[in-house]
Amino acid sequence: MRTINHWIGGKPATGSSSRTSPVWNPATGEQQAEVVLASTEDVDTAVRTAAAAFEQWSQSSLSTRAKVLFAFRELVNARTQDFAEIISDEHGKVVSDARGEVQRGLEVVEYACGIPTLLKGEYSDQVSGGVDLFSFRQPLGVCAGITPFNFPAMVPMWMYPVAIACGNTFVLKPSERDPSASLLAAELWSEAGLPDGVFNVVHGDKEAVDALLDHPEVAAVSFVGSTPIARYIHERGTAAGKRVQALGGAKNHAIVLPDAGIDYTSDHLVAAAFGSAGERCMAISAAVAVGPPGSTAGDELVAAVSEKARAVKVGSGRDADSEMGPVVTAAARDRIVGLIGTGAEQGATLAVDGRGLRVPGYENGFFVGPTVIDNVTTEMDVYREEIFGPVLSVVRADSVDEAIALINANPYGNGTAIFTNSGEAARRFQRGVNVGMIGINVPIPVPMAYYSFGGWKDSLFGDKHIHGPEGVSFYTRAKVVTSRWPRVEAASGSSFHFPTSN
Repeated sequence: MRTINHWIGGKPATGSSSRTSPVWNPATGEQQAEVVLASTEDVDTAVRTAAAAFEQWSQSSLSTRAKVLFAFRELVNARTQDFAEIISDEHGKVVSDARGEVQRGLEVVEYACGIPTLLKGEYSDQVSGGVDLFSFRQPLGVCAGITPFNFPAMVPMWMYPVAIACGNTFVLKPSERDPSASLLAAELWSEAGLPDGVFNVVHGDKEAVDALLDHPEVAAVSFVGSTPIARYIHERGTAAGKRVQALGGAKNHAIVLPDAGIDYTSDHLVAAAFGSAGERCMAISAAVAVGPPGSTAGDELVAAVSEKARAVKVGSGRDADSEMGPVVTAAARDRIVGLIGTGAEQGATLAVDGRGLRVPGYENGFFVGPTVIDNVTTEMDVYREEIFGPVLSVVRADSVDEAIALINANPYGNGTAIFTNSGEAARRFQRGVNVGMIGINVPIPVPMAYYSFGGWKDSLFGDKHIHGPEGVSFYTRAKVVTSRWPRVEAASGSSFHFPTSN
């Protein structure tokens, strides 16, 4: 059985713990490897290694950092297919989707390559007689990233390129379900010329997470995952005096107005709901069909989406014909199947039932077929829970304002979308919803890397979104310097009065 180890100080490390966790192939249902789980001592070793590397890296020139980042970018770009195949084998998503994930992660690397410009400070000349004022930003120290299984390459790349470019060192704790992409990234950082100890990877479970949150030499923690864990990370990390950004779960709605093109809308709803088997924090899991009482708009939408859901090609992620792969584990499959059944029990209509799907040649895989549930109400479990699977619930609303109110009543505020040809309705929607990321005829509005990613309400704990300008701000702190260089012959005595300009 292949063993997946940590990466500490520029090389693989076995650590001191004998605990391991299985790594499955979701398409076959077979265990393909085991990953070692870090002890508190292993985390301490990684953090102390990163703290020692910070002394040199934080003093490196911006040109040096940019050169390493450019080299890393080229290496990742050259190995995109390798990343994609590793991700497909451990996560289950189709290879083409995994390649797209790597590309979106690379956009953050490319953004971080501009660190000499991103860290430019401000300068004010002659704010008072002979006095100048300027500001600049400096790195924090050791930063930690705790990342989810659903994007094992992209989400860590939302964090560590910006942190490292700003002069920090980094300890990454990826999901133990699909850990290998992070190790490939570590190898490429080393090949790019990043000094040993600047980037480290420790695998683990709650013991490793708590060790990072409690370690006195960890200055900042970035997290992406479920809302209960995000709340826990934020509370424990901030109690320990750390800077924390913790991105939580989502229940993303797409409002569909009667004037939206049914073919265009249903195409994009199917892709947004079932791509990556719905295991995306920006997946559309609730479609809100808008129409007055007696309208057939909702029925037409359900019919179009259902027809296209049945046509989705489900199979192994390595199969070039597959459009959707399995979910990540058997436990995830069973949870999703249970929620589908609960929806039917609570009065919803299963327009398309994806339970019991068997893929020829992969009968033991963790598959759930695309599922469309109609006549869902906001009290049902399939609406209230973040299903994180290929399930689209359809809710009905009489008007745009009712749909906006429905979204605003939901505790999550990550992403949302509207499909319409009405500019007035779209503008009312974008101004009225209490959601951080909004799409207008765009179902998954993930911003480009030079903007920041993050939601509102229970989808974010902390005040800084991830990557983009807010990412640079999160991984640095400002210094403001007031300076005077007086001529000796013009020097005068100091005053005990509060300083004012003159």
